[in-house]
Amino acid sequence: MKISDSQSKFLFLFLLLAGLTAVLWALGRYGHVPMSAGVLLNTWRASTLAFLAYAFVRRSLTSWIIVGMFAGIEIGHDFPHAAIQLQVLSTIFLRLIKTIVAPLIFGTLVVGVAGHANLKQVGRMGIKALIYFEAVTTLALFIGLAAINISQAGAGVLRQEITASTAPPAPPEKASDIILKVFPENIAKSVAEGQVLQVVVFSIIFAVALALLSESQRRPMLEFCESLSQVMFKFTNIVMLFAPFGVAGAMAYAIAKMGFDALRPLAHLLATLYAALLVFLLCVLLPVMLLARLPVKRFLKAVVEPVSIAFATASSEAALPRAMETMVAFGVPRKIVAFVLPTGYSFNLDGSTLYLSMAAIFVAQAAGIHLSFGQQLVMMLTLMLTSKGVAGVPRAMLVILSGTVDSFHLPMWPVMMLFAVDQLMDMARTATNVLGNCLAAAVVARWEGEFGKEAPSATALDAVAQ
Repeated sequence: MKISDSQSKFLFLFLLLAGLTAVLWALGRYGHVPMSAGVLLNTWRASTLAFLAYAFVRRSLTSWIIVGMFAGIEIGHDFPHAAIQLQVLSTIFLRLIKTIVAPLIFGTLVVGVAGHANLKQVGRMGIKALIYFEAVTTLALFIGLAAINISQAGAGVLRQEITASTAPPAPPEKASDIILKVFPENIAKSVAEGQVLQVVVFSIIFAVALALLSESQRRPMLEFCESLSQVMFKFTNIVMLFAPFGVAGAMAYAIAKMGFDALRPLAHLLATLYAALLVFLLCVLLPVMLLARLPVKRFLKAVVEPVSIAFATASSEAALPRAMETMVAFGVPRKIVAFVLPTGYSFNLDGSTLYLSMAAIFVAQAAGIHLSFGQQLVMMLTLMLTSKGVAGVPRAMLVILSGTVDSFHLPMWPVMMLFAVDQLMDMARTATNVLGNCLAAAVVARWEGEFGKEAPSATALDAVAQ
Protein backbone atom coordinates (compact mmCIF):
# COMPACT_ATOMS: atom_id res chain seq x y z
CA MET A 1 0.00 0.00 0.00
CA LYS A 2 1.37 3.41 -0.88
CA ILE A 3 1.94 5.91 1.90
CA SER A 4 -0.31 8.42 0.17
CA ASP A 5 -3.12 5.84 0.20
CA SER A 6 -2.59 5.28 3.93
CA GLN A 7 -2.68 8.99 4.57
CA SER A 8 -5.92 9.39 2.66
CA LYS A 9 -7.62 6.50 4.45
CA PHE A 10 -6.60 7.56 7.94
CA LEU A 11 -7.52 11.18 7.25
CA PHE A 12 -10.91 10.15 5.85
CA LEU A 13 -11.53 7.97 8.92
CA PHE A 14 -10.60 10.85 11.22
CA LEU A 15 -12.91 13.29 9.42
CA LEU A 16 -15.72 10.75 9.47
CA LEU A 17 -15.40 10.06 13.20
CA ALA A 18 -14.86 13.73 14.07
CA GLY A 19 -17.94 14.66 12.04
CA LEU A 20 -19.95 11.94 13.76
CA THR A 21 -18.82 13.26 17.14
CA ALA A 22 -19.90 16.78 16.19
CA VAL A 23 -23.31 15.59 14.97
CA LEU A 24 -23.93 13.57 18.13
CA TRP A 25 -22.91 16.50 20.30
CA ALA A 26 -25.19 18.88 18.37
CA LEU A 27 -28.13 16.47 18.61
CA GLY A 28 -27.66 16.21 22.35
CA ARG A 29 -27.15 19.92 22.99
CA TYR A 30 -29.54 21.54 20.54
CA GLY A 31 -31.85 18.71 19.44
CA HIS A 32 -32.49 17.55 23.02
CA VAL A 33 -31.87 13.95 21.95
CA PRO A 34 -30.77 11.77 24.90
CA MET A 35 -27.07 11.19 24.36
CA SER A 36 -24.71 9.15 26.53
CA ALA A 37 -21.53 10.98 27.53
CA GLY A 38 -19.68 7.69 27.10
CA VAL A 39 -20.71 7.44 23.44
CA LEU A 40 -19.45 10.95 22.73
CA LEU A 41 -16.21 10.30 24.57
CA ASN A 42 -15.58 7.03 22.73
CA THR A 43 -16.22 8.49 19.28
CA TRP A 44 -13.96 11.43 20.13
CA ARG A 45 -11.20 9.09 21.26
CA ALA A 46 -11.62 6.94 18.16
CA SER A 47 -11.24 10.03 15.95
CA THR A 48 -8.14 11.00 17.92
CA LEU A 49 -6.59 7.57 17.37
CA ALA A 50 -7.37 7.82 13.65
CA PHE A 51 -5.57 11.15 13.45
CA LEU A 52 -2.66 9.73 15.44
CA ALA A 53 -2.32 6.99 12.80
CA TYR A 54 -2.49 9.65 10.07
CA ALA A 55 0.23 11.71 11.80
CA PHE A 56 2.44 8.65 12.15
CA VAL A 57 2.23 8.02 8.40
CA ARG A 58 2.29 11.69 7.39
CA ARG A 59 5.33 12.56 9.56
CA SER A 60 4.89 16.34 9.33
CA LEU A 61 5.30 18.92 12.08
CA THR A 62 1.81 20.28 11.52
CA SER A 63 0.18 16.90 12.05
CA TRP A 64 2.20 16.31 15.23
CA ILE A 65 1.21 19.74 16.55
CA ILE A 66 -2.43 18.74 16.11
CA VAL A 67 -1.67 15.44 17.88
CA GLY A 68 -0.18 17.50 20.70
CA MET A 69 -3.39 19.51 20.87
CA PHE A 70 -5.52 16.34 21.06
CA ALA A 71 -3.21 14.84 23.69
CA GLY A 72 -3.39 18.01 25.75
CA ILE A 73 -7.19 18.05 25.59
CA GLU A 74 -7.35 14.42 26.68
CA ILE A 75 -4.86 14.87 29.54
CA GLY A 76 -6.56 18.06 30.71
CA HIS A 77 -9.93 16.30 30.78
CA ASP A 78 -8.86 12.98 32.35
CA PHE A 79 -5.99 14.06 34.61
CA PRO A 80 -6.58 17.71 35.56
CA HIS A 81 -4.22 17.72 38.56
CA ALA A 82 -1.32 16.39 36.51
CA ALA A 83 -2.25 18.65 33.58
CA ILE A 84 -1.64 21.77 35.67
CA GLN A 85 2.02 20.78 35.98
CA LEU A 86 2.41 20.42 32.23
CA GLN A 87 2.32 24.18 31.82
CA VAL A 88 6.09 24.02 32.21
CA LEU A 89 6.29 22.54 28.68
CA SER A 90 4.61 25.56 27.12
CA THR A 91 6.76 27.89 29.24
CA ILE A 92 9.96 26.23 27.94
CA PHE A 93 8.75 26.54 24.37
CA LEU A 94 7.83 30.21 24.76
CA ARG A 95 11.20 31.01 26.32
CA LEU A 96 12.94 29.46 23.33
CA ILE A 97 10.70 31.48 20.99
CA LYS A 98 11.68 34.70 22.76
CA THR A 99 15.37 34.07 22.06
CA ILE A 100 14.64 34.11 18.32
CA VAL A 101 12.87 37.45 18.02
CA ALA A 102 15.61 40.09 18.32
CA PRO A 103 18.30 38.50 16.07
CA LEU A 104 15.66 37.46 13.54
CA ILE A 105 14.23 40.98 13.30
CA PHE A 106 17.69 42.56 13.10
CA GLY A 107 18.94 40.25 10.36
CA THR A 108 15.83 40.34 8.18
CA LEU A 109 15.22 44.09 8.50
CA VAL A 110 18.83 45.02 7.72
CA VAL A 111 18.84 42.78 4.66
CA GLY A 112 15.41 43.99 3.57
CA VAL A 113 16.11 47.71 3.95
CA ALA A 114 19.79 47.84 2.99
CA GLY A 115 19.21 45.46 0.10
CA HIS A 116 16.55 47.71 -1.43
CA ALA A 117 17.41 51.11 -0.01
CA ASN A 118 19.39 52.28 -3.03
CA LEU A 119 16.47 53.90 -4.78
CA LYS A 120 18.81 55.30 -7.45
CA GLN A 121 19.13 51.74 -8.69
CA VAL A 122 15.57 50.74 -8.04
CA GLY A 123 14.15 53.98 -9.47
CA ARG A 124 10.52 54.94 -9.70
CA MET A 125 9.43 51.32 -9.62
CA GLY A 126 10.89 50.85 -6.15
CA ILE A 127 9.25 53.97 -4.74
CA LYS A 128 5.86 53.11 -6.21
CA ALA A 129 6.04 49.50 -5.03
CA LEU A 130 6.94 50.49 -1.47
CA ILE A 131 4.18 53.12 -1.34
CA TYR A 132 1.67 50.53 -2.56
CA PHE A 133 2.91 47.91 -0.10
CA GLU A 134 2.61 50.17 2.92
CA ALA A 135 -0.80 51.53 1.90
CA VAL A 136 -2.35 48.08 1.39
CA THR A 137 -0.79 46.47 4.48
CA THR A 138 -1.99 49.41 6.60
CA LEU A 139 -5.54 48.84 5.35
CA ALA A 140 -5.19 45.13 6.14
CA LEU A 141 -3.97 46.03 9.62
CA PHE A 142 -6.99 48.19 10.38
CA ILE A 143 -9.46 45.70 8.92
CA GLY A 144 -8.05 43.05 11.25
CA LEU A 145 -8.17 45.47 14.17
CA ALA A 146 -11.80 46.36 13.44
CA ALA A 147 -12.80 42.70 12.98
CA ILE A 148 -11.42 41.51 16.31
CA ASN A 149 -12.87 44.48 18.20
CA ILE A 150 -16.28 43.79 16.68
CA SER A 151 -16.26 40.02 17.18
CA GLN A 152 -14.58 40.09 20.65
CA ALA A 153 -13.42 36.52 19.95
CA GLY A 154 -11.09 36.44 22.94
CA ALA A 155 -13.45 37.98 25.47
CA GLY A 156 -14.50 35.76 28.33
CA VAL A 157 -11.78 33.12 27.93
CA LEU A 158 -10.73 33.42 31.54
CA ARG A 159 -12.99 32.89 34.50
CA GLN A 160 -13.03 35.69 37.03
CA GLU A 161 -10.83 33.93 39.59
CA ILE A 162 -8.14 33.20 36.98
CA THR A 163 -8.32 36.70 35.57
CA ALA A 164 -7.55 38.23 38.91
CA SER A 165 -4.31 36.29 39.27
CA THR A 166 -2.95 36.40 35.73
CA ALA A 167 -4.21 39.55 34.06
CA PRO A 168 -3.31 42.75 35.93
CA PRO A 169 -4.75 45.87 34.30
CA ALA A 170 -2.37 47.72 32.01
CA PRO A 171 -1.25 50.97 33.68
CA PRO A 172 -2.20 54.16 31.85
CA GLU A 173 0.63 55.82 29.91
CA LYS A 174 1.14 59.35 28.72
CA ALA A 175 1.75 60.05 25.05
CA SER A 176 5.31 61.12 25.80
CA ASP A 177 6.00 57.82 27.56
CA ILE A 178 4.76 55.87 24.55
CA ILE A 179 6.95 57.93 22.18
CA LEU A 180 10.04 57.54 24.36
CA LYS A 181 9.58 53.76 24.46
CA VAL A 182 10.03 53.65 20.68
CA PHE A 183 13.65 54.81 20.80
CA PRO A 184 16.41 52.68 22.36
CA GLU A 185 19.00 54.03 24.78
CA ASN A 186 20.91 50.75 24.92
CA ILE A 187 20.30 48.08 22.32
CA ALA A 188 21.47 45.30 24.65
CA LYS A 189 18.96 46.50 27.24
CA SER A 190 16.23 46.61 24.59
CA VAL A 191 16.95 43.01 23.61
CA ALA A 192 17.09 41.83 27.23
CA GLU A 193 13.78 43.54 28.09
CA GLY A 194 12.05 42.36 24.94
CA GLN A 195 11.40 45.87 23.62
CA VAL A 196 10.66 44.80 20.05
CA LEU A 197 9.88 48.25 18.65
CA GLN A 198 13.21 49.57 19.94
CA VAL A 199 15.00 46.71 18.20
CA VAL A 200 13.11 47.59 15.00
CA VAL A 201 14.09 51.27 15.18
CA PHE A 202 17.73 50.38 15.79
CA SER A 203 17.69 47.88 12.92
CA ILE A 204 16.15 50.37 10.46
CA ILE A 205 18.62 53.14 11.33
CA PHE A 206 21.48 50.64 11.14
CA ALA A 207 20.25 49.45 7.73
CA VAL A 208 19.94 53.00 6.37
CA ALA A 209 23.48 53.78 7.56
CA LEU A 210 24.68 50.57 5.93
CA ALA A 211 22.97 51.48 2.66
CA LEU A 212 24.85 54.81 2.58
CA LEU A 213 28.23 53.06 2.52
CA SER A 214 30.05 52.05 -0.62
CA GLU A 215 29.46 48.59 -2.03
CA SER A 216 32.82 47.26 -0.77
CA GLN A 217 32.11 48.48 2.76
CA ARG A 218 28.46 47.42 2.78
CA ARG A 219 28.84 43.91 1.39
CA PRO A 220 30.58 42.18 4.38
CA MET A 221 27.97 43.38 6.90
CA LEU A 222 25.13 42.61 4.50
CA GLU A 223 26.46 39.08 4.05
CA PHE A 224 26.74 38.72 7.83
CA CYS A 225 23.11 39.79 8.28
CA GLU A 226 21.99 37.45 5.50
CA SER A 227 23.86 34.63 7.21
CA LEU A 228 22.36 35.62 10.58
CA SER A 229 18.87 35.52 9.06
CA GLN A 230 19.43 32.05 7.64
CA VAL A 231 20.85 30.81 10.95
CA MET A 232 17.81 32.12 12.80
CA PHE A 233 15.52 30.47 10.26
CA LYS A 234 17.21 27.13 11.02
CA PHE A 235 17.13 27.93 14.75
CA THR A 236 13.40 28.46 14.43
CA ASN A 237 13.01 25.11 12.69
CA ILE A 238 14.82 23.39 15.56
CA VAL A 239 12.74 25.12 18.23
CA MET A 240 9.56 24.24 16.34
CA LEU A 241 10.33 20.56 16.84
CA PHE A 242 9.38 21.12 20.48
CA ALA A 243 6.07 22.76 19.45
CA PRO A 244 3.90 19.60 19.81
CA PHE A 245 4.99 19.26 23.45
CA GLY A 246 4.46 22.96 24.11
CA VAL A 247 0.99 22.82 22.57
CA ALA A 248 0.14 19.69 24.57
CA GLY A 249 1.17 21.40 27.81
CA ALA A 250 -0.73 24.60 27.01
CA MET A 251 -3.93 22.80 25.98
CA ALA A 252 -3.79 20.44 28.99
CA TYR A 253 -3.46 23.41 31.33
CA ALA A 254 -6.25 25.35 29.59
CA ILE A 255 -8.70 22.41 29.62
CA ALA A 256 -7.87 21.57 33.26
CA LYS A 257 -8.49 25.18 34.32
CA MET A 258 -11.38 26.18 32.06
CA GLY A 259 -12.86 23.00 30.57
CA PHE A 260 -13.90 22.74 26.94
CA ASP A 261 -15.05 26.36 26.97
CA ALA A 262 -11.41 27.19 26.19
CA LEU A 263 -11.88 25.87 22.63
CA ARG A 264 -14.82 28.10 21.69
CA PRO A 265 -12.81 31.34 21.36
CA LEU A 266 -10.42 29.61 18.94
CA ALA A 267 -13.29 28.63 16.64
CA HIS A 268 -14.64 32.18 16.97
CA LEU A 269 -11.23 33.64 16.07
CA LEU A 270 -10.88 31.32 13.08
CA ALA A 271 -14.27 32.38 11.74
CA THR A 272 -13.40 36.04 12.37
CA LEU A 273 -10.15 35.73 10.41
CA TYR A 274 -11.79 34.17 7.36
CA ALA A 275 -14.55 36.80 7.43
CA ALA A 276 -11.99 39.62 7.74
CA LEU A 277 -9.92 38.25 4.86
CA LEU A 278 -13.05 38.10 2.71
CA VAL A 279 -13.79 41.73 3.56
CA PHE A 280 -10.20 42.64 2.68
CA LEU A 281 -10.46 40.88 -0.69
CA LEU A 282 -13.77 42.52 -1.58
CA CYS A 283 -13.18 45.99 -0.13
CA VAL A 284 -9.46 46.49 -0.83
CA LEU A 285 -8.01 44.14 -3.45
CA LEU A 286 -11.03 44.12 -5.78
CA PRO A 287 -11.28 47.95 -5.88
CA VAL A 288 -7.52 48.07 -6.52
CA MET A 289 -7.99 45.77 -9.53
CA LEU A 290 -10.76 48.02 -10.85
CA LEU A 291 -8.84 51.25 -10.24
CA ALA A 292 -5.81 49.80 -12.03
CA ARG A 293 -8.09 48.82 -14.94
CA LEU A 294 -6.94 45.21 -14.82
CA PRO A 295 -8.99 42.47 -16.52
CA VAL A 296 -10.37 41.01 -13.28
CA LYS A 297 -11.58 37.70 -14.66
CA ARG A 298 -8.32 37.01 -16.48
CA PHE A 299 -6.28 38.04 -13.44
CA LEU A 300 -8.20 35.70 -11.13
CA LYS A 301 -7.76 32.88 -13.62
CA ALA A 302 -4.02 33.56 -13.73
CA VAL A 303 -3.51 33.56 -9.95
CA VAL A 304 -5.76 30.65 -9.03
CA GLU A 305 -2.94 28.08 -9.29
CA PRO A 306 -0.26 29.88 -7.21
CA VAL A 307 -2.87 30.89 -4.64
CA SER A 308 -4.07 27.29 -4.44
CA ILE A 309 -0.50 26.08 -3.92
CA ALA A 310 -0.02 28.64 -1.16
CA PHE A 311 -3.27 27.62 0.54
CA ALA A 312 -2.51 23.91 0.37
CA THR A 313 1.11 24.16 1.54
CA ALA A 314 0.83 27.27 3.78
CA SER A 315 4.11 28.32 2.13
CA SER A 316 4.61 31.46 0.06
CA GLU A 317 7.93 30.14 -1.22
CA ALA A 318 6.27 27.05 -2.69
CA ALA A 319 4.02 29.30 -4.78
CA LEU A 320 6.69 31.82 -5.88
CA PRO A 321 7.97 30.11 -9.05
CA ARG A 322 4.47 29.54 -10.44
CA ALA A 323 3.38 33.06 -9.40
CA MET A 324 6.26 34.59 -11.34
CA GLU A 325 5.47 32.51 -14.42
CA THR A 326 1.76 33.33 -14.36
CA MET A 327 2.36 37.07 -13.88
CA VAL A 328 4.74 37.15 -16.85
CA ALA A 329 2.17 35.26 -18.92
CA PHE A 330 -0.51 37.67 -17.67
CA GLY A 331 1.36 40.59 -19.23
CA VAL A 332 3.61 41.97 -16.46
CA PRO A 333 7.18 42.58 -17.71
CA ARG A 334 9.72 40.16 -16.29
CA LYS A 335 11.85 42.92 -14.74
CA ILE A 336 8.87 44.15 -12.73
CA VAL A 337 7.91 40.63 -11.67
CA ALA A 338 11.49 39.89 -10.63
CA PHE A 339 11.56 42.97 -8.40
CA VAL A 340 8.03 43.27 -7.01
CA LEU A 341 7.28 39.65 -6.05
CA PRO A 342 10.44 38.94 -4.00
CA THR A 343 10.29 42.41 -2.43
CA GLY A 344 6.62 41.86 -1.62
CA TYR A 345 7.56 38.75 0.34
CA SER A 346 9.26 41.12 2.79
CA PHE A 347 7.08 44.23 2.64
CA ASN A 348 3.62 43.19 1.39
CA LEU A 349 2.29 40.50 3.73
CA ASP A 350 -1.38 41.46 3.54
CA GLY A 351 -2.88 38.33 5.07
CA SER A 352 -0.20 37.98 7.74
CA THR A 353 -0.49 41.63 8.78
CA LEU A 354 -4.27 41.31 9.10
CA TYR A 355 -3.86 38.14 11.17
CA LEU A 356 -1.27 39.71 13.48
CA SER A 357 -3.52 42.65 14.33
CA MET A 358 -6.33 40.25 15.20
CA ALA A 359 -4.15 37.84 17.16
CA ALA A 360 -2.51 40.54 19.29
CA ILE A 361 -5.85 41.97 20.42
CA PHE A 362 -7.18 38.42 20.91
CA VAL A 363 -4.37 37.84 23.42
CA ALA A 364 -5.33 40.98 25.35
CA GLN A 365 -9.02 40.04 25.26
CA ALA A 366 -8.29 36.49 26.42
CA ALA A 367 -6.30 37.82 29.37
CA GLY A 368 -9.02 40.30 30.29
CA ILE A 369 -6.73 43.29 29.68
CA HIS A 370 -8.27 46.40 28.16
CA LEU A 371 -6.09 48.27 25.68
CA SER A 372 -6.93 51.85 24.78
CA PHE A 373 -7.18 52.82 21.13
CA GLY A 374 -3.81 54.57 21.42
CA GLN A 375 -2.17 51.45 22.85
CA GLN A 376 -3.70 49.37 20.07
CA LEU A 377 -2.30 51.78 17.45
CA VAL A 378 1.20 51.56 18.91
CA MET A 379 0.92 47.77 18.92
CA MET A 380 -0.23 47.83 15.28
CA LEU A 381 2.76 50.00 14.32
CA THR A 382 5.06 47.54 16.07
CA LEU A 383 3.52 44.58 14.26
CA MET A 384 3.64 46.33 10.88
CA LEU A 385 7.37 46.94 11.27
CA THR A 386 8.40 43.66 12.88
CA SER A 387 6.60 41.50 10.33
CA LYS A 388 8.82 42.71 7.48
CA GLY A 389 11.10 40.11 5.98
CA VAL A 390 10.13 36.97 7.88
CA ALA A 391 7.71 35.31 5.44
CA GLY A 392 10.18 32.47 4.85
CA VAL A 393 10.12 31.24 8.43
CA PRO A 394 7.63 28.48 9.28
CA ARG A 395 5.10 29.93 11.72
CA ALA A 396 7.08 33.17 11.72
CA MET A 397 3.98 35.17 12.55
CA LEU A 398 3.70 33.41 15.91
CA VAL A 399 7.34 34.27 16.60
CA ILE A 400 6.70 37.94 15.83
CA LEU A 401 3.44 37.89 17.78
CA SER A 402 5.19 36.40 20.83
CA GLY A 403 7.84 39.12 20.83
CA THR A 404 5.30 41.91 20.43
CA VAL A 405 2.97 40.53 23.10
CA ASP A 406 5.88 40.21 25.52
CA SER A 407 7.06 43.77 24.86
CA PHE A 408 3.58 45.07 25.76
CA HIS A 409 3.60 43.03 29.00
CA LEU A 410 0.72 40.82 27.96
CA PRO A 411 0.61 37.16 29.10
CA MET A 412 2.02 34.58 26.71
CA TRP A 413 -0.30 31.64 27.35
CA PRO A 414 -3.01 32.80 24.86
CA VAL A 415 -0.33 32.69 22.13
CA MET A 416 0.11 28.98 22.83
CA MET A 417 -3.63 28.48 22.36
CA LEU A 418 -3.29 29.90 18.85
CA PHE A 419 -1.00 27.03 17.87
CA ALA A 420 -4.02 24.73 17.96
CA VAL A 421 -5.58 26.41 14.91
CA ASP A 422 -2.52 28.12 13.42
CA GLN A 423 -2.31 25.81 10.41
CA LEU A 424 -5.88 26.59 9.36
CA MET A 425 -5.22 30.31 9.76
CA ASP A 426 -1.80 30.09 8.10
CA MET A 427 -3.29 28.56 4.96
CA ALA A 428 -5.70 31.47 4.51
CA ARG A 429 -3.25 34.25 5.31
CA THR A 430 -0.51 32.77 3.09
CA ALA A 431 -2.90 32.48 0.15
CA THR A 432 -3.87 36.13 0.70
CA ASN A 433 -0.17 37.11 0.79
CA VAL A 434 0.44 35.48 -2.60
CA LEU A 435 -2.70 37.00 -4.14
CA GLY A 436 -1.72 40.44 -2.83
CA ASN A 437 1.80 40.19 -4.22
CA CYS A 438 0.59 39.06 -7.65
CA LEU A 439 -1.79 42.02 -7.71
CA ALA A 440 1.02 44.35 -6.61
CA ALA A 441 3.14 43.29 -9.59
CA ALA A 442 0.26 43.98 -11.99
CA VAL A 443 -0.53 47.35 -10.36
CA VAL A 444 3.10 48.53 -10.52
CA ALA A 445 3.26 47.47 -14.18
CA ARG A 446 0.10 49.46 -14.92
CA TRP A 447 1.43 52.39 -12.88
CA GLU A 448 4.65 52.33 -14.94
CA GLY A 449 2.62 52.15 -18.16
CA GLU A 450 4.19 48.82 -19.11
CA PHE A 451 1.36 46.38 -18.50
CA GLY A 452 0.74 44.22 -21.57
CA LYS A 453 3.47 45.91 -23.63
CA GLU A 454 6.00 43.10 -23.32
CA ALA A 455 5.03 39.87 -25.00
CA PRO A 456 5.52 36.92 -22.61
CA SER A 457 8.13 34.40 -23.62
CA ALA A 458 7.15 31.05 -25.08
CA THR A 459 8.71 29.37 -22.03
CA ALA A 460 6.41 31.24 -19.64
CA LEU A 461 3.35 30.50 -21.75
CA ASP A 462 4.25 26.80 -21.96
CA ALA A 463 4.79 26.58 -18.20
CA VAL A 464 1.41 28.12 -17.45
CA ALA A 465 -0.30 25.96 -20.05
CA GLN A 466 0.95 22.73 -18.46
